[in-house]
Amino acid sequence: MIKHVPEDFPRDITPASLAGAHPKLAGRLIDGKFVVGLTEEERFERWDICEDLAQQLVGVAQKDASKYPERSREETLERIRRGIEGKQWTSVVETNWLMARLRSVLEW
Repeated sequence: MIKHVPEDFPRDITPASLAGAHPKLAGRLIDGKFVVGLTEEERFERWDICEDLAQQLVGVAQKDASKYPERSREETLERIRRGIEGKQWTSVVETNWLMARLRSVLEW
């Protein structure tokens, strides 16, 4: 089965900030063309990582919620977010997408 990257998945995970008085775009030369942002293949890889992580975190969230019933779902999700951010596996925009995806899968 071929998977497709959802439209709401971030397209540019590493916006560049270049010094100087004039506006600049950070690009890379790939196969003779300047590419700004992710290629479709790179975007698919990043989405695949985030989707896999979201699926793995379903069990983590459910276990944490069961272990600490006094915590709200939002507190549980915030603890998970802090864990992801601490590992630095994803960019800020990817983490935002991943948490929204996790919330959706959990139906929270």
